[in-house]
Amino acid sequence: MVPLLLVLLLILILFGAGFAVKALWWIAIAVLVLWLIGFVARPKNSGGRWYRW
Repeated sequence: MVPLLLVLLLILILFGAGFAVKALWWIAIAVLVLWLIGFVARPKNSGGRWYRW
C-alpha cells in the first residue's frame, strides 16, 4: 500500500510541476510579445527607450 501511495504522490507532484512550468512558459511568451510591441511602437523622440527604468 505504501509504494502505491508513493507512486501516486510522485505522479501528482510531477503533474503539478508540469502545469506550473507550462503556465510560466505562457507568461514568458506574453511578456516577450508585449516587449516586442513596445520596442516596435516606441516614440522616436525619447532617446530610443520606451520604458522608464
